[in-house]
Amino acid sequence: MTALAPTDDTDNVLELKNVSKVFGGGLLRRNITVAVDDVSLGIPRENPGIIAVAGESGSGKTTLARLMLGIIPPTEGAIYFNGHDIASLGRSDKREFRREVQPIMQDPFEVYNPFYKVDHVMMAPVTNFGLARSKSEARDLVVESLETVGLRHQETLGRFPHQLSGGQRQRIMVARALLLKPRVIVADEPVSMVDASLRATILGSIDLLNKELGIAVIYITHDLTTAFQISDNIIVMYQGSVVETGRVEDVIQAPQHPYTQLLVESIPRPDPSERWGSDMASQETGGASTEVGCRFAPRCPYAMAECTEEMPPLYRIGDTQAALCYLHRDSSLGNVQSISDVFKSSV
Repeated sequence: MTALAPTDDTDNVLELKNVSKVFGGGLLRRNITVAVDDVSLGIPRENPGIIAVAGESGSGKTTLARLMLGIIPPTEGAIYFNGHDIASLGRSDKREFRREVQPIMQDPFEVYNPFYKVDHVMMAPVTNFGLARSKSEARDLVVESLETVGLRHQETLGRFPHQLSGGQRQRIMVARALLLKPRVIVADEPVSMVDASLRATILGSIDLLNKELGIAVIYITHDLTTAFQISDNIIVMYQGSVVETGRVEDVIQAPQHPYTQLLVESIPRPDPSERWGSDMASQETGGASTEVGCRFAPRCPYAMAECTEEMPPLYRIGDTQAALCYLHRDSSLGNVQSISDVFKSSV
């Protein structure tokens, strides 16, 4: 297979250019679901941060993660690794891609074979990628990786998955990814299956991967609280579209898109006398999204005629924030072509 020409911007280890993913269709193009709609994003090679991708179920978060991991191909656009389209990578380059772009899945039980001990789970990548020259060296790598994420090898190695807690299983997945020393980790809801007492530990392990080891992290979540806690920048998605993006402090503390405002309003508050999200949630219509225009329009209290006629562009709001909403048409500093442009401004 002939590799495509590299992109002009090789400062990104991973780059999405106008990527869309459509499911369904057929000859009559019925029952089409646009899971990801025209997303452009670059993951820088140097000084990468943690990018949260947030939204409700069905917003396209997991589809975006699967596209980044190369599990599914885009319907339109292209995904580049080290400047080359991943759809056209040769065998050795594809192997390098698999090593440098690693997943941490939501449910470890989906990854673990219940008949294998933790030793096999950890040793498999060492063997497959030739990371050690001897068994003792391989074991040292595994022990070091486990200890990096706060696990004692005496309490984990030699055990089956069902003999470990949910937090231990999830941290093993972090340690397994760490073994390969990847450039990018795509973490899909990594703390949704564990209780609150373990979330801080797991999030701390992920933060360590970024801050101390320089690994870029894509943190997929429906929880804005943990997104605010761990990430540098955030992407908010609604039915496949990026509706708001920017520095996480700006987006969470001063949301500019009505959907982001709804999400922020739904965050539980410590004051029991306050009702969550009463201002926005009461105005939802429950209607289906439009085939053209803004998909949030049926739920939006500020919807205008043009909202159902044509999809708005991603308007830049200040230096560190952008929103896909006609409400910002007059105050916009211009349209954003790539989400990365907003992130660069927030550094």
